[in-house]
Amino acid sequence: EATLAQQVEVLGDTHPDTLATRNNLASAYQTAGDLGRAIPLLEATLAQRVEVLGDTHPNTLTSRHNLASAYQTAGDLGRAIPLMEATLAQRVEVLGDTHPNTLTSRNNLAYAYYTAGDLDRAIPLLEATLAQQVEVLGDTHPDTLTSRNNLAYAREAAASVRQPR
Repeated sequence: EATLAQQVEVLGDTHPDTLATRNNLASAYQTAGDLGRAIPLLEATLAQRVEVLGDTHPNTLTSRHNLASAYQTAGDLGRAIPLMEATLAQRVEVLGDTHPNTLTSRNNLAYAYYTAGDLDRAIPLLEATLAQQVEVLGDTHPDTLTSRNNLAYAREAAASVRQPR
């Protein structure tokens, strides 16, 4: 908070470094469980990054991704999923299909589908993401392991839905 205040004073409210600090502060709020402070700050940071850096700048995409994640954490899948879909499409276009940030967006979107109970969309996306992560990041990379775990949960949920009661 102090760093942000100093950056605003020295660099200005929309300097890219100020925006990065604002994004980091919002992420810290989210990690601390303070979504009431995190989400408005993430929304403001995204709007400013769009204005200053453009809609598809990698830092803008990071802000969009972080905001979608905060919406998901808050249980607002109605806002999280469309934002995740848009972020993924932009990351594919700007960074490429197998960039690590693109893979993270793809995994998070698939997990959001799983959370929403849409296993028909979650499982194929998790399978594709896992295959790409193994190829790009390696079999034991932490992101690969997260995707493998998410896929296992989704498959387990799908199996329990198919079992007769």
